[in-house]
Amino acid sequence: MASRALVPAAHHGKPAQPMARRERPVFSMSDDHAMSKKILDTHNPDGREVDVKIILHVVEEIFQHAYPARIDGMLHGTTDQHHEANIEALKLEEKASLAFDGILEGLAYIIHKVSCELTCKCSGGGDTHSTTMAILAMLSGYQWDAKLVLSLAAFAITYGEFWLVAQMFATHPLAKSVALLKQLPDTMEHHASLKSRFDAINELIKAILEVTKRIIEFKRLPSQYISEDQPPLSIAISHIPTAVYWTIKSIVACASQLTSLLGMNYEMIAATTSDTWEMSSSTHKLRNISDHLKAELERCYHHIQEKMHVEYYQMLVHLFETTQFDNMKINRGMIYIKDDLLPLEVGTTRTRASIEVLRRKTVLLLLSDLDASPEELLVLSHIYTESRARPELQYEIVWLPIVDRSRGWNEEQEMKFKELQAIMPWYTLHHPSLLEPAIVKFVKERWHFSKKMMLVTLDPQQGKVACPNAIHMAWIWGNLAYPFTISKEEALWSVESWRLELVVDGIDQNLIEWMTSGKFICLYGGEDIEWIRSFTKSAKSVAQRAGIDLLMMYVGKSNNKERVRRINSMVTAENLSYCLMDLTSVWYFWTRIESMFYSKMQLGKTIQEDKIMQEVLTMLSFDGSDQGWALISRGSFEMARAKSQIITKTLDDYTVWEEDAREKGFVPALIDYFLQLHTPQHCNRLILPGLDGDIPEMIVCAECGRPMERFFMYRCCTD
Repeated sequence: MASRALVPAAHHGKPAQPMARRERPVFSMSDDHAMSKKILDTHNPDGREVDVKIILHVVEEIFQHAYPARIDGMLHGTTDQHHEANIEALKLEEKASLAFDGILEGLAYIIHKVSCELTCKCSGGGDTHSTTMAILAMLSGYQWDAKLVLSLAAFAITYGEFWLVAQMFATHPLAKSVALLKQLPDTMEHHASLKSRFDAINELIKAILEVTKRIIEFKRLPSQYISEDQPPLSIAISHIPTAVYWTIKSIVACASQLTSLLGMNYEMIAATTSDTWEMSSSTHKLRNISDHLKAELERCYHHIQEKMHVEYYQMLVHLFETTQFDNMKINRGMIYIKDDLLPLEVGTTRTRASIEVLRRKTVLLLLSDLDASPEELLVLSHIYTESRARPELQYEIVWLPIVDRSRGWNEEQEMKFKELQAIMPWYTLHHPSLLEPAIVKFVKERWHFSKKMMLVTLDPQQGKVACPNAIHMAWIWGNLAYPFTISKEEALWSVESWRLELVVDGIDQNLIEWMTSGKFICLYGGEDIEWIRSFTKSAKSVAQRAGIDLLMMYVGKSNNKERVRRINSMVTAENLSYCLMDLTSVWYFWTRIESMFYSKMQLGKTIQEDKIMQEVLTMLSFDGSDQGWALISRGSFEMARAKSQIITKTLDDYTVWEEDAREKGFVPALIDYFLQLHTPQHCNRLILPGLDGDIPEMIVCAECGRPMERFFMYRCCTD
């Protein structure tokens, strides 16, 4: 017989309490090898399959409707549960009849046989271990999940019959006669004393169902992604026989408790109420088993997800490597592959759309995390909105939010996503949860997305990558870059040169008018207000002496918005010069300069051979330094630029090169004097806000051509 814990005798009239037990591991060596072998010896599956899902559904229906909420109302026939039970019974009958038409065919006998084993052994006082082993032997030909469900079905019959008679004996003659023979009225009359026992049985049934569902879940794991003979599933299923044993043993305990109530008088009921602790102990053990199985399931699902991600990733690689008949396969693969919902949403209007709206159109996949800057989105929105008025520009932007959701998703992220989505006039993914993790892995590994916003161009015919990153083209040329392909990028650069129109584009209307009228233009920057005051005063004085009309504009600095805002206010208040008052324009000015560098890099150009790259790096080094700087131009091609020390010295020495200015022209003479003042001793600092693959291995100094030292800088709170 199975051993039982010793219970101390009652003391001073107090009910006996169970001795405290030391917690043991759920599946330990003491669940011992000999016991495990006995359990496995009963297992001899013969290949028969049982649809456990429908049987479990019927069983759950029985448990759900059997135990009444109000036993006292049931005793006097005052509850409306009888009417509700009739309605639910009709539904249950329909489901059960469907089951017996096929799924349960041939199983009624084995369920009845197990039910008899439960009823007879429990009535005869047999120990739970022997009964459990007998049931396992009886069900030897079935799989582990089927053993559990069939045992549960056998108990559900007993449990259901008990409560069916108990619920109806007050109102139904037949039920009343059966109840009298079972002495149920006496039992139910003392229902208050029995409530703790009924509750304990009910809690144990819940725990039994929980473990049963976990074990069924293992059976339903997709075999193409996880193998029973390899971890983690092999480890998990090694615990299932023991879990099935304890669960069936708990079913036997429930049946024993139920049958022991028949014919009990009040004295017997009062004497045995302390037995509920055994039920509670079984419930606790099963919940521990359930938690353990849940953890094993999570490991299995993680393994399956990894395999599915690998499969999806390989599918994406294959799609881009093979010829497609149209662009839709790649669009679906990169955005949303299923057909169960409308995955796209226009952010500003909240209207949903299918991927069909992208057919035969150039698609620009906008890749960013949730830290996309307002400036980036504002300028891109302007470019996109402008394109909608031009039917020849057949392209669509789709935002894919690249978010690592394996770390969880909280309300703050949800709010941030919604805020970004709401200001996007193009298509966005309805929600980041729709994006396959394999797509995130693909864009990071194949397209080198890290942090900076990207626009990947997919061509309208096959969906192939026409440009790995068109964001630089968009910043430099806007819609002139359509269809945003590498060949278009090359064509645009082939007709460009380092000129003022390229530097400033249409950032400020004043600049456009000044260039058109052939004025002398000075762009300057930095964040030393004292130098700015001194420089603007000297520049105006020299311009007056040289008899030139010099117009000046402060273009700020790329990395300190608040400082630039304050300087703008002082420049305007003191009438020092014009300035880019809109901070988005300041951002755009410097972003375009950076984009020229990255665009050239994308085309494989080198600093040593490309004049525009040299000048761009010079501008970026000006911005990266602590000094001020100035660029003075007339027309498109006469441009002189220098840092604060050289430009200040040059203006102070105007009398030295004044004659050259009259003979050669102001800007050429300025360039010549800059060169005279330049010495080999100099220090240029270049800050490139790129990440990972964007940063070249070597950059040479734009002034002397020597390789620059490379450092890593971590910067925060630049505003």
